[in-house]
Amino acid sequence: MNQDVQHSGEHGIGSAFVGRPLAQAVEHELRHLASEWWWFLVLGILLMVSGAAALTYPFLASVATVTVLGVALLLSGVATVVAAFWAGRWSAMLLQLLAGIFYVVVGFMVMDAPVTATVSLTLVVAAMFIVIGIMRSVAALVIRFPQWGWSLLSGALTALVGLVIYKNLPETALWAIGTLIGINLLFDGWYWIMLSLAVRRLASRLS
Repeated sequence: MNQDVQHSGEHGIGSAFVGRPLAQAVEHELRHLASEWWWFLVLGILLMVSGAAALTYPFLASVATVTVLGVALLLSGVATVVAAFWAGRWSAMLLQLLAGIFYVVVGFMVMDAPVTATVSLTLVVAAMFIVIGIMRSVAALVIRFPQWGWSLLSGALTALVGLVIYKNLPETALWAIGTLIGINLLFDGWYWIMLSLAVRRLASRLS
């Protein structure tokens, strides 16, 4: 009996010693974040401004996105080719070399004709929306999980948006990608602004 009490006491003391440094570390991080809350605010404002610009000029945002994608593919291809030669002779060298060359060619094609690439990428986005919307709707109808009706509605709307984008190609390439990016940037910016205000309130409580 005494041994059990002794062990439990030792366990409690050990937990206290373990928990105290953890609590101190968490408090230190919170104080650091609280002192730098305005960085989150600036980031949120910049994201919202970028989102508003993308919604105002969706075609420019679409072409810029595709151009950045082309540059990323080009750089990835060059890096893959260099890595394939750097590693020397190994079983996957030929596969890596072919993949790198493919990335480089696609990157050049995208950068050479960004408008055409924008249309192709819009088609991919439309197909993705249709497939995801159908899969979400079917899952909601089959599984009938809690609040499945909202998932069914979301899936149906997602598929409908995909169909609208597909049916109106190539005109939708002028706004679809830029609009989606603009909406995403607005939501991200709003999130960081709300986070900065929450961290600021935390700073006032810690001070």
